[in-house]
Order: sequence, then C-alpha cells, then structure tokens
Amino acid sequence: MYRSIVDIRLMKSVSMLLISLTFGLGAAHAQGNDALQRLRQTGHITIANTQASPPWSQIDDQNQPAGYDVDVAHEVARRIGVPKVTFIADSLSNFIDGLRTAKYDIVVNSMAATVERKKIVDFSAPYAPQEFRIWVNDKVTGVNSVNDLAGREVGVEAGTSNEVWARAHLTNSKIHTYDNGGFLYNDLASGRIDAVIESQFAGLKEKQINHLPIHEAGPVLTISLGCIAIPKNQPRLVEAINHAIGDMMADGTLERLGHKWLGADYDVVGDIHKATQPAG
Repeated sequence: MYRSIVDIRLMKSVSMLLISLTFGLGAAHAQGNDALQRLRQTGHITIANTQASPPWSQIDDQNQPAGYDVDVAHEVARRIGVPKVTFIADSLSNFIDGLRTAKYDIVVNSMAATVERKKIVDFSAPYAPQEFRIWVNDKVTGVNSVNDLAGREVGVEAGTSNEVWARAHLTNSKIHTYDNGGFLYNDLASGRIDAVIESQFAGLKEKQINHLPIHEAGPVLTISLGCIAIPKNQPRLVEAINHAIGDMMADGTLERLGHKWLGADYDVVGDIHKATQPAG
C-alpha cells in the first residue's frame, strides 16, 4: 500500500514536471519565432542580394558589397536596432526558397511584391522604384509604344514583375520567358525576339558591358516598386522595417541614396508616390 501511494505521488510529480516543461518549451519556441527580438538580441542580421546588379547591388573595388540596395539595407538594419550586417550573394530565383529555409533573414534586392511571391513570403513597404521600358534591336523600327508590339516576339525574365506586366498588357504579343538575363539580351541582339521589357538600368548595363546594338523605345511603361522580402508570420519585423522605410522617406535618406547611386535626377520618393497613387 505504501509503495503504491509513493508511486502515485511520483507519477503526479513527473506529470506536473512534464506539463511545466511543455509550457516552458512552448514559450521558448514562441519567443524564438520572434525574428525581430532574435535579431536585436544577437545584434546580427544576414541579408541576401545578387551583388551583380549595379547600381542596386555589386562588388566594389574593395571586394565589398555596394550599391543602392546595400546602403538601404545597412540603414534599415541600424534603424531596427541591429548593428551588424552580413550580406549573402544569391540569385533572384533562389531568394524565396532561401527565406523559407532560413538561409538568410531578409532579402534586400528591390524585389517586386508579386501576387505569387506574396503567397510564400511577406514584403515591406516599397523603397526602390524602377522605370520599365521597351528595349529593341537597333535594326528594329516602328516601335514607339505598347500598341507597336502587337504581333511581335517579346522577351522577359521569368518570374519577375516584367513578366506579370507583359502578360497583362501585351495580350497581342507572343511572350517568351528567360531564366537567364544574358540569354534574353543575346536573343534581342541577334534578332530572335523583337523587344524586351526591362528596367532602364538593366538594359543600359547589358548594352554597355556587352556592347549590344539595342536601345530604348518609347516612354516609361510602368514603375515597378522594389520591396524588402521577409519570412512569413513575422509581423513585428515587418512593422519595424516599414517604420524605418517611412522615416527614411520622410527625412530624405532614400532621396539622398537615390541621387548617390541612381542619378542626380532620379526621384525615388516621387516615383514611389506616383506608382502608389490610385488610378484615375
């Protein structure tokens, strides 16, 4: 009888201990899931970008990441209370999976918050407007607007906001998607496609570096808004980053960085306001 009472008391003690541990682990798990708290506690954040897309991100002559995205990333990290930044180079096609697998904490690469991407990750407020234009081969004539692309072969990079825009607005064109920007521009230069929908900076980079016979045609088609990509279910981190971006817009930091990297006439804040105004 005595042994059974002791056994019962022991079982109750073990049960209470297990319950206590369960709640303790649950609380620790919930705390660990708060990315903002973790980043502030460690004082370190890992940030992905391509480091191959000047003037947005590149490697400078000191073998260090540099560019508009890089400067914005440093400033956002400082404003959310994380002093140390480590940049990780990756490709556009890997960014979403990289966030899902915690390869890095956030992506600062002027990514557009497309519908498909938003199903998997969250995005900040916009901080990087890019003007998108029609690029054509120098031998192509008669292309000055979207209407002139009817019946023509148009190339875009797969999975980008360029592709989304092209499929929505160039319904009378044949859209070709490319996983590699180099192949895209090679086909434009060789005449395999008639036009490319691309940002002004990307087109100029390909034209100048590879000495391609291409040029811009017509006015700005649309302004794509680049955002910071953030893992799902991190509302405090999203809020902190949005607060930082809002302050950077208000105090002139984004405009200053835009003039530094994108050109003295590049109106970062103005283009963001223009692109976010309701139609009509």
